[in-house]
Amino acid sequence: MKKKIAAILVAMMTMCALAGCNYNILDTTYTYRYAIIALPDGTIVKGEVEEWHDYEGEQLQVTINGQTYLTSSFNCVMMTNIPE
Repeated sequence: MKKKIAAILVAMMTMCALAGCNYNILDTTYTYRYAIIALPDGTIVKGEVEEWHDYEGEQLQVTINGQTYLTSSFNCVMMTNIPE
């Protein structure tokens, strides 16, 4: 019984600590309509997202205008709405 209470307290403290760091415990946004990608040569690609996938680590595969880009999430901004 004591172990159960201790485990619950540890879980609650961990949740509070993560919430204090503004860390999302569950990310539920999966629909992105627009992306901006910075390429290594300095070119910026912008457009409506046709398809995207994320991989282990920070890799993203984003398709814009029929062209597929495999990039780091550090070089890509994805938005739920198309900017005006």
